[in-house]
Amino acid sequence: AKLVLLDSRFATLPGVVAEGRRVIANIERSANLFVTKTVYAVLIAVAVVILDWKYPFLPRHLTIISTFTIGIPGFFLALAPNTRRYVPGFINRVLRFCIPAGVVTGAAALLAYWLAFYSEGLSLTASRTTAAIVVIVIALWILVILARPINWWRGLLVAAMVISVATILAVPIFRDFYALELPPLRVAGEAAGIAIAGIVLIAL
Repeated sequence: AKLVLLDSRFATLPGVVAEGRRVIANIERSANLFVTKTVYAVLIAVAVVILDWKYPFLPRHLTIISTFTIGIPGFFLALAPNTRRYVPGFINRVLRFCIPAGVVTGAAALLAYWLAFYSEGLSLTASRTTAAIVVIVIALWILVILARPINWWRGLLVAAMVISVATILAVPIFRDFYALELPPLRVAGEAAGIAIAGIVLIAL
């Protein structure tokens, strides 16, 4: 692009370049977060229509997922310093990450929901909680991937999101507000196995 130096100082250009790198690199980081959610949300919506299932989440559950795995971390990551040079292929890289990650997350949520509600016969609330926990665990792992390289403030950001979700699950008043019901220990263990399998697949 043609540049006009408003202050007639070429010393301004390094700052301009740094700001451009920060914007471009952080847009890609944020896009990975948001598009991954779009992929698994579409997959789950299509699957429940085809299978004629009750939808596995309440709007309150989606609020937890969106706030602590996308909204708050996405805000801070979008404003963070980033010195990575521009690399062509933005759309291809985003799709190569988001489609597999979104499919794995959506499939894990559906499997956890089927296990809890249709196989184990848990209440709808407990089954939806099980599916939400699986999605949150995998989505937090995706956040860890996209926050790399982990430094002190990114580590603190991820830890704050984990602690926030754990607090909601642990404190009864928050559980009631978000319509959450923890599943039995055995089902929780099986759901943890599903979440770990999803994490491993995304890592691979």
